[in-house]
Amino acid sequence: MAATLTQTPPQTQTEYRVRAQVEPIRALANQVVSNVERVIIGKHREVELALIALLCQGHVLIEDVPGVGKTMLARAFAKSLGCTFRRIQFTPDMLPTDVTGTSIFNQQTREFEFRPGPIIAQVVLTDEINRATPKTQSALLEAMEERQITVDGVTYAMPVPFLVLATQNPIEYEGTFPLPEAQLDRFMMRIHLGYPNAQEEVQMLESQQRVHPIEQLRQVIGAQELIQAQQAIREVYVDRLIKEYIVAIVEATRRHPDVYLGASPRGSLALVKTTQAKAAIRGRDFVSPDDVKELTDATLAHRLILSPAARLKKIDARGIVNEIVNSVPVPGARVR
Repeated sequence: MAATLTQTPPQTQTEYRVRAQVEPIRALANQVVSNVERVIIGKHREVELALIALLCQGHVLIEDVPGVGKTMLARAFAKSLGCTFRRIQFTPDMLPTDVTGTSIFNQQTREFEFRPGPIIAQVVLTDEINRATPKTQSALLEAMEERQITVDGVTYAMPVPFLVLATQNPIEYEGTFPLPEAQLDRFMMRIHLGYPNAQEEVQMLESQQRVHPIEQLRQVIGAQELIQAQQAIREVYVDRLIKEYIVAIVEATRRHPDVYLGASPRGSLALVKTTQAKAAIRGRDFVSPDDVKELTDATLAHRLILSPAARLKKIDARGIVNEIVNSVPVPGARVR
């Protein structure tokens, strides 16, 4: 197993300078996480992962069985941010124009007028995204990557910021369609919530006895604050050794015998950006190897396509990613 990198703490003056730079991001993150945790109980790591993706202008895929709070997590984030919000409930009979909008002929002006769809908003919740057909799912591709949509040959820019929070049930459930590989790759992170423990579930029952906490949730930051934080995170320092470490992990996914198609360069970019956000909300203006290790699973596992033999053996992509992380040497350390 690779050894971990030991870092010496910075001097007092340098430490003060670092904290002064990242303290606004850290304070913003604490505000949002605390507010969301009023609704989502016992899932601090998952809430933090979703916030990291939002701070990196990335989209989040929340995948798990029904009833564990996927939609509530997305709604809680939407209410915590000062952004316009739209919800799209995906169904098998939905058409692409139901997402992007369409042009309608106005008989008074004798011209076609564009009626925007629900995708044109700052925060978009696409609930149960894998219940729509792949044709409808593909309507999100241009919006998620290029932050624009094209309808009848005319291009419309998406508002800033633009964030997609998607929920889906596992594809083994009835009435679902697997997401196309190109769309999976556009999600910066995939998050699994899982069941709460007994104590957390009792606390959940007590908190919802009279009124659901989501109804009392209030906005804690504004859209402009979020945009400023997204821009500030880009200044977090990433050493070249860290970048080489990330590329080595991504390349290992492409060479693994159980993987048919490894992570793309978009996965490398996602891992760099998320580690910058992780470092900032921890009060650091530099990325460490531990940041990479903590975020590799959430940013890379959903991008891997396993070989047919691996699928027959029930091999999990998350297990492969963890195996790769444990085998790739950490920069600046010696492997025993």
